[in-house]
Amino acid sequence: MILGYMTPRCVARGADPIPPTAPSVVVQGLRAELAATGQDIIDDVSFRIAAGCVLGLVGESGSGKTTVGLALLGHARRGVRLAGGSVRVDGIEILGLSERDRRRVRGKLVAYVPQDPAAALNPALRIGTQLREVLDAHAMGASDGERHARVMELLCEVALPDPERFVGRYPHQLSGGQQQRVALAMALACRPRLIVLDEPTTGLDVTTQAHVLATVRELAALHRVAAVYVSHDLAVVAALAQSVAVMYAGRIVEVGPTRQLFSAAAHPYTRHLVAAIPHLDGGRGLVGIAGSAPRPEHRPAGCAFAPRCSLAGEECGRAVPELVMLAPDHGVRCVRHGVVDATLRLRRAGHDEPREPANEALLEVAGLSVSYNGVPVVHDVGLRIARGDCLALVGASGSGKTTTARAISGLHHDWTGTIRLGGQALAQSVRDRTKDERRLIQYVFQNPYGSLNPRRTVQQIVRQPLELLGQASRREANARVSDMLSQVALGAEYAQRYPDELSGGERQRVAIARALISEPALLVCDEVTSALDVSVQAAIVELLVRLQDRLGLALLFVTHNLPLMRSIARSVSVMREGRVIESGCVADVLDAPADPYTRQLLLDTPALKGAQ
Repeated sequence: MILGYMTPRCVARGADPIPPTAPSVVVQGLRAELAATGQDIIDDVSFRIAAGCVLGLVGESGSGKTTVGLALLGHARRGVRLAGGSVRVDGIEILGLSERDRRRVRGKLVAYVPQDPAAALNPALRIGTQLREVLDAHAMGASDGERHARVMELLCEVALPDPERFVGRYPHQLSGGQQQRVALAMALACRPRLIVLDEPTTGLDVTTQAHVLATVRELAALHRVAAVYVSHDLAVVAALAQSVAVMYAGRIVEVGPTRQLFSAAAHPYTRHLVAAIPHLDGGRGLVGIAGSAPRPEHRPAGCAFAPRCSLAGEECGRAVPELVMLAPDHGVRCVRHGVVDATLRLRRAGHDEPREPANEALLEVAGLSVSYNGVPVVHDVGLRIARGDCLALVGASGSGKTTTARAISGLHHDWTGTIRLGGQALAQSVRDRTKDERRLIQYVFQNPYGSLNPRRTVQQIVRQPLELLGQASRREANARVSDMLSQVALGAEYAQRYPDELSGGERQRVAIARALISEPALLVCDEVTSALDVSVQAAIVELLVRLQDRLGLALLFVTHNLPLMRSIARSVSVMREGRVIESGCVADVLDAPADPYTRQLLLDTPALKGAQ
């Protein structure tokens, strides 16, 4: 039996409904193993996709999503082998082809859009040259003129203005959203029948993301291309995909129509993922998932989710659950699916309203203007954060959010205006500030993979601020490290681990512990959850809210995730082109925005409607 989604009745624009008997992509029994040990990474993965339809593939990091996505191209990462199963695209068995023939069909029959377009595009070649290379490699077009016309057509299809100007640009001259559109154009250049999109909007602001998603949706329907959209952002998947497959520990645990899964999921794991999604119109609370997904070598004998499931019973540990079809297009791997709807009610309002902050201002910013190489990028910004309060700073990429935060922290020193902390004016550069001023403002960076020294243990990383500021002896510092690790929900056993032994969420907890160990008054959080799964994001937000209440921290929360700020912030400032264009209470700004730009941001934000 094919696990998963029985091809949807999806309608391509301008085309007749696609009959459910004519899937474009059929995946059955797919298995990938570690070449050295034979341990399965993914197993028994099956689904179907109709031409012109999008399947969302979701789950936490390590669930096997990207492995499945690469397998659809007949490719596996180093140290992994494709050990079984079938991948058929328009009747062609991809896994049955020789490696030489697989290379020939990649780009022509199946195509791939990577997460980071900046790394995927050649920085030394112009955009037009890179698009021409794809056409040349697959002998598309009978002449140079036809290929040039096709390049122009591709740039128009992905909504890049003035194609004649863009073909002469290099990748570094494009924004992140423009780079992603070029990567999408390259993938669609030869009109493939299947396109795999691997987290293509991670890190993009909501407006750019909305444009990229609209482009994917329209082109898939227009050219009847089947698509697999790999993502940890369930709100994005809900807005794009007709069906969703939920992966956990290498298996698809639930699959079905998007609306059905988000409104009445039958697997506890799916319910937890939905409860972890922030809502624009929801309460403050997010519901995280305790624990973490097991690595392949540590998976239990039965249901892999059982150790984290509140409904698990003895029968859950006996064997891996078989697929149960609840409807022709809705399947679930859970022996207790019948009691999930009646028993598992996850309360979204998980936090009380934040306590009233003190009226006394901790941080006051007035007339802040920031320049890069003499070019003004932030203009006349004013902010105020009271002790114990949280201010969200939101806006599209390039609006000046991070530049403002870095100036406040002293990490960027080319600015004018005044920044006062506790009534005292701060020097421009962190090097010119006193030790106490440096201690009182701490910064948590966006990328947990790049902000930790890979050569140091967790204990050394967290202890370093105390050493630099001379706040404690080695013995006292180690004791404070142990206490701080427990406060961020990491056990003492993490102290001697290195960053490469940690998940993304664990690394971000270490970064938060490092920032908090010097007992700051203000914590600057710069997009600290943008690269994390929704369940890990919920856990990090829960952690910050608890620490804020316990320690009386003030937070400057920089984000482009508008729904998330309702869960953590009391007030918000919206930035556009280096200026604050709207400020106020979070509820007022989200429910009744005054500025047209803020209203557009809210319209562009993916909304999960009808979720449980």
